[in-house]
Formats: sequence, C-alpha cells, structure tokens
Amino acid sequence: MAYQQERSKIYLFLLWAVILCHSIPAFSQAKSPVIDFASDTQAPMFVEKLFLRSNHNEQATGLIFKDIATRQPSGLFILGDVVALGFENSKWTAMDAYLKTLKDLKIPVYAALGNHELMFNAAKGERRFQKRFSMHNPTGYVETIDSVAVILLNSNFTKMKASAIKKQDDWYKNTLQKLDTDAAVKFVIVGCHHSPYTNSRVVTPSIAVQQKFARPFLQSKKCVLFLSGHSHNFERFKVEGKQFVVIGGGGGIHQPLYGSNLKAVDLAAGYKPMFHYLEVTRLKNSLQVTSRQLGADFSGFTDGLTFTVTE
Repeated sequence: MAYQQERSKIYLFLLWAVILCHSIPAFSQAKSPVIDFASDTQAPMFVEKLFLRSNHNEQATGLIFKDIATRQPSGLFILGDVVALGFENSKWTAMDAYLKTLKDLKIPVYAALGNHELMFNAAKGERRFQKRFSMHNPTGYVETIDSVAVILLNSNFTKMKASAIKKQDDWYKNTLQKLDTDAAVKFVIVGCHHSPYTNSRVVTPSIAVQQKFARPFLQSKKCVLFLSGHSHNFERFKVEGKQFVVIGGGGGIHQPLYGSNLKAVDLAAGYKPMFHYLEVTRLKNSLQVTSRQLGADFSGFTDGLTFTVTE
C-alpha cells in the first residue's frame, strides 16, 4: 500500500514537471509587440515609366502584403500613396484585396494621405480613401499599440485650407504634450507622406514638414522615430540625435538619389533595396527597427538594416 502511494506521488510529480516544462517556453517566447510601416505602394503611372525604370512593381507590392500577412504584426501603417490615383475606383482593386486579407487576419491597417490620393480630383480621392480607412482624420490622428503611440499627419499642405492647416498644427502640438505626460505611452512615432529630408533626384525635401512636423517632434521627449515616404528609397538621417527614416519602397517606381552632392548625410548610404517595408518591435526600454527587404530575384524577404532607438 505504501509502495502504491509513493508511486502515485512520483507520477504526480512527473506530471507536474511535464506541464511546467511546456509552460515555461511558451511564457519565455511570448511575442513582443510588432508594428509594420510601409509607404508608396502605388502602381507606377505611365508617365513615370517614360522617365524611370520599372521592375515588376505591382508584383513587389503584392509580395510585401503577403509577407506582412504571414508575420501578423499588431498593426500596419501606410504613409500615403496607397494607390496611383485615389479618385479612380479601379485603381483600388488590388489594394482592396490586400486590405481584406489583413482584415480577415484581424490586423488593423491605418493610413495617411499621400499626393497620389489627391491627384486630379482631390475631393473624390479623399472620399475613396476615407472609405477604406474610416479611422483616418485629414488633420491628424493617433493610434496606440501597446505602449507605442503612432501619430499620422497630413503633409499635403497645398490641398488644405489655411483653417485645416492651423487645426492640425494645434492638434499635433497638444497631442505631443499629452503623450509626453501619459504614463501608459513609452514611445511616440510620427509619420506623414512627404519627407522632411531626402536625397532623391525626383522629389525635394519638404521645408514645411521640417517646420511644422519635425520641429515639434524634436522638442518632444517621447518622440523617437519620424517616418515618411514620397521618395521611393530607403534613407536614414539623424537630426539632433533623433532618427528620420524614409521608407518609400512599397512598390512605387524607384527614384535615383544624389551621389556626391548630398543634401543631407544618409546613414543608410550602403543599404538601398528597391522594395522594402519597416518592422518596429517594442522591447522593454527600446524599439528595434528593421527594414524588411525583398530579394533582387523576388524569392522572398530578409531582414536588412537594423538599428535600435531608446527612451
């Protein structure tokens, strides 16, 4: 009898040990919150192909969304030029399919307006855009994932009324102040379409974005990363100790960069994938920023340039 009792105790101990061994890896391998960012996913327009070289751009965009769906981030933010012509419903066909796939996977998608959304017919383009991204606000909005607040801003100043520009300026500054005092927020990422800094030969740095968006960003204690597109490249700049990254590699036709006559020092001068998107992983007291690059042979994605930003 005593032997059977002792054997039962041993059995229970082994059962408990097995359960514990299975539970510890699950706990230790808990996935850190990941946020994805992409920009300029529009298909090339005919006029662009006359001056710049295309390279299976629409296929590349499809592969980007497929990779994002596979990796299942906590959210995706698109920094404008989602499609080539926002007012034409037919231009949204492929994008609608990508967005549906992510919605079915319960991956929320947020976006900011680019210039292509407003091209030729701004009112209709904005309506089509708003239909797909109902949470969007044309004078700025913020979404928080875990302890990371992402602010999306409208940099299409020539398409905005003076009152709308002032409304966004006031909202942006007030929001930064609130986030700086919010204990639940550790990091703030700011995004818009037009790049404050770029060495593109096709588009120019936006002085207005530098003044209206970059300056308050630099003054905020929790702002650590400023993201933009418009320049169809990967570029990285450091201004007053803070990171500014251009991620316009979502499928738009690639743009040449200035070589020796640089407008700003690109810290990623040796890293120039044609197609890419950004993955930001929140660690305990830092953000790991990784550019996911599509191989030149279109065979798949790998982690490219990686850096870390801290509180």
